[in-house]
Amino acid sequence: MLTKFIHLMVVGMVILLVSSPALATGYNLQNKTIQNANRVSARASPGKYTNPLSIQIPGDGLVESCADPTIIQGQTAGDTNWYMYCTTDPLNGNDNTDNSFNFHLIPMLRSSDLVNWTYQGDAFRARPGWVADDAGLWAPEIQFFNGQYYLYYTASWTDLPGGGSAIGVARSSTPLGPWVDSGTPVVEPHAPQCCPADKRWVFDPDVVQDDGGQRYIFYGSYFGGISVRTLSADGLHSDPASQTQVTIANRYEGTEVVRHDGYWYLFASATDCCRGPLTGYSVFAGRSQNILGPYVDREGNSLLQGRVGGTPVISMNGNRWVGTGHNSVFEDFDGQWWTVYHAVDRNDPYFAGAVGFTKRPVLMDALDWVDGWPTVRGGLWASDKAQPAPAAQPGTQTNYEPKLFQPDQPAALLPSLSDEFNGSFGTQWSWVRPPASDLYSVSAETLDFNTQAADLFEGSNNASILTEPAPNGNYLVETRFKLNLPAAGCCFTYRQAGLVIYGKDDNYVKLVHVSIWETRQTEFAKELAPVPAGYPRYGNTVVGAPGEWTYLRIVKRTSSGAELYTAYTSTDGLHWVRGGTWTHQLGSNVRIGLVAMGGSAFTANFDYVHVYELAE
Repeated sequence: MLTKFIHLMVVGMVILLVSSPALATGYNLQNKTIQNANRVSARASPGKYTNPLSIQIPGDGLVESCADPTIIQGQTAGDTNWYMYCTTDPLNGNDNTDNSFNFHLIPMLRSSDLVNWTYQGDAFRARPGWVADDAGLWAPEIQFFNGQYYLYYTASWTDLPGGGSAIGVARSSTPLGPWVDSGTPVVEPHAPQCCPADKRWVFDPDVVQDDGGQRYIFYGSYFGGISVRTLSADGLHSDPASQTQVTIANRYEGTEVVRHDGYWYLFASATDCCRGPLTGYSVFAGRSQNILGPYVDREGNSLLQGRVGGTPVISMNGNRWVGTGHNSVFEDFDGQWWTVYHAVDRNDPYFAGAVGFTKRPVLMDALDWVDGWPTVRGGLWASDKAQPAPAAQPGTQTNYEPKLFQPDQPAALLPSLSDEFNGSFGTQWSWVRPPASDLYSVSAETLDFNTQAADLFEGSNNASILTEPAPNGNYLVETRFKLNLPAAGCCFTYRQAGLVIYGKDDNYVKLVHVSIWETRQTEFAKELAPVPAGYPRYGNTVVGAPGEWTYLRIVKRTSSGAELYTAYTSTDGLHWVRGGTWTHQLGSNVRIGLVAMGGSAFTANFDYVHVYELAE
């Protein structure tokens, strides 16, 4: 099983070189005022909690990894507990036998307060007969209907003809089993639209019921994208003829779909889940008035289009948590929304004794609806300090109050570091590895820089970079440019252009418009060296959809001695999408740079570079 698990994860990493999240100005925090007015002061308030959630193994330590969490409250009379289920993994670094990790087939957890959890055993003692002997059971989805609990799951590989991954389901009269598998897939292995002879990634189920009582199953991952099908009334079968594509391939996985204020909201995660301290996994959202889509983001970009849409819900914010993804959402008894998700502690990323094997503890934070869009903690994202606990039981209330993130804003322009590229570029610029003279020119309006058959990636450091000194202290750098890639279509993979904050060839952050198979995305990446043996050197997240012309911003702040770099993107220069924040130490000789690389045949037209002091 571990062999196939590693194989699939590596394939995912190869497909994905991409980026992260967003917010805007002019906030309207929906429903919170009404909810506060309806609270009864006499109700009990729970205490506080700190991420990650505490999960006790009776008499045997703590659960340190609970990836892809799904959650439900007890649905039968007298059961007021909450239950959570996790993907197949060891419980912690000591969970091994004869120096081999024990992989638990969907760990089950129970809590009365949503804060203190206890491990209750595994949903399966053995894999169902149709599942391959070495397969993982991933990304569970818990539902209750027809008087039973339904536990949907991904089988990463099957013994069915032709193999492939599939979605299965088991049923029980109680949330802790015993679970009886249906014996056949709910969603069978099948081909993606691109490749009839291949098998798509049939991963990550999510089951939703519409207003008319029809249930649907969403599923899918990068290879093949995300689709939705109708479910049979007994919940055991889906209709292939009803299959509808809801996201383009090579962008999203880990779907969660909920109804809110007349819209269906599709949450989905992007980039690599499991890259240790450089994991840029992040959650995005689109919405639709039709459960079948099309789903669009806050800026109106479809999740199906080549310049793929998605409004950030959570990404890294500069604290210890990175890789914040694959979430489930729920409402507490005070009307506050919450999300559980996994993340990676960049200071403690791996299972003990297994460098490279990323552990993903489960976190919980409040989810707010701002101007009709979901965002974790008002845009502050993952918490690392004590937070008011949810109202986990009837008659309780939460003391959580949202504090809205305020987007970074430019202050005074720094003319000596800014350039309009009107016929020439300023004397502050110099080249790292000057390109051939026919690869760039300056017109009356733009710097025209042809994409090079060269790169700036780990051991491949032959791309030219046009650089200028970065200012001391905090600053914001912005550029507007056009990269003449087709808006969609394969394959110009890794052709890219944009901004670099450059320390050295192996130490930088990069924000670029990039082609990844049939998609066009904005990637926000970090590379560093040296690193400990077995650690990654390069990690990435994604931001907003690029346009014909794309605006990029990188904001640099220093906090407690750490350098924090935050990405923003825009297609009109007015409405900005905020992405994740990388921490880095690039030193005193850092430079601002422009790149156009990853393959030949395209041209980036840079309209300007503006460098600003940062508004405080």
